[in-house]
Amino acid sequence: MTDNQSTSQRRKFLVVVDDTPECRVALRYACGRAGSTNGQVALLRVLEPGDFQHWLSVEERMREEAREEAERLLQGLAAEISESVHIMPELMVREGKAFDEVLAQIDEDPQIRVLVLGAATGPDGPGPLVSALAGRMPGNMHISVTVVPGNLTDQQVDELV
Repeated sequence: MTDNQSTSQRRKFLVVVDDTPECRVALRYACGRAGSTNGQVALLRVLEPGDFQHWLSVEERMREEAREEAERLLQGLAAEISESVHIMPELMVREGKAFDEVLAQIDEDPQIRVLVLGAATGPDGPGPLVSALAGRMPGNMHISVTVVPGNLTDQQVDELV
């Protein structure tokens, strides 16, 4: 890839940000791959629908607070990424079911080339998003999916990239 290639032509690695430890492993992997291939990183936080639909004012306030918290989380991660690997990630917040919103983001952004997910290592399986994508992967999906084991150490991840 040449230095004069615009950022819109660079491969983008999409990481779905949640509150799990395996998310951090996936994020480290994506940043390492993006750094070694002159790529970009995009962070997506999906806010699942709330259960307070009978109380509209309560639901609206909870949605606002969840969005503010998601934006703070993404800004904090962006600062860490910028400092450690000198990449400024793209930040996105979407509302809906995670599976649907991840696929929608991929469809809307043709620069996304790789979806990077962290797999949980506990007895409950790899996690709902990894399970959903593995079980219902659309045949027309135009990107690759990398599933990173969530129990890898930083050193092991660094050796992979």
